Amino acid sequence: GIVKGIMKSLAVTMSTFMRRPVTRNYPTVHRELPERDRAFPLLLWDQDIDEPFCTGCHACERACPVECMTVLMKDNPAHESQGGTSKRRKIVDEFWIDYGRCMRCNICVEVCNFEAIAMNNTWQGHEMSVYDRSDLVMDLPQLMAQSKADEIQEWVAD
Repeated sequence: GIVKGIMKSLAVTMSTFMRRPVTRNYPTVHRELPERDRAFPLLLWDQDIDEPFCTGCHACERACPVECMTVLMKDNPAHESQGGTSKRRKIVDEFWIDYGRCMRCNICVEVCNFEAIAMNNTWQGHEMSVYDRSDLVMDLPQLMAQSKADEIQEWVAD
């Protein structure tokens, strides 16, 4: 009985010793993120008209269960009535998201009527370590930077 138990434990130890390592060189090698993975919300940029999709309608702000968003709206200076090319009468003026409070629930994306907000699907959206929590409050330029640079991939449901 005892010898059999010792032999089993040695077999487990040897099988663990012989297998390949499962670790990665983390800062340089990332695992592949699942396609539908959610990090933090960010705002999308309309490349055709060169303005944000967001109209500042407050739908995401009202729906947020942890109240981590603040949105301000203004009249769009590029609207057709002002001689511009945009069909959006209103546009976002200011937008803040406190990533320190956000629980990544995706509700803001679901309630947006203009498809102006999306969940970040890159490693940048996961690696948010800071020393001061106030550095986790993102403003409008920070929220649109990845979309403006065309660094996010659209996920399309089947």
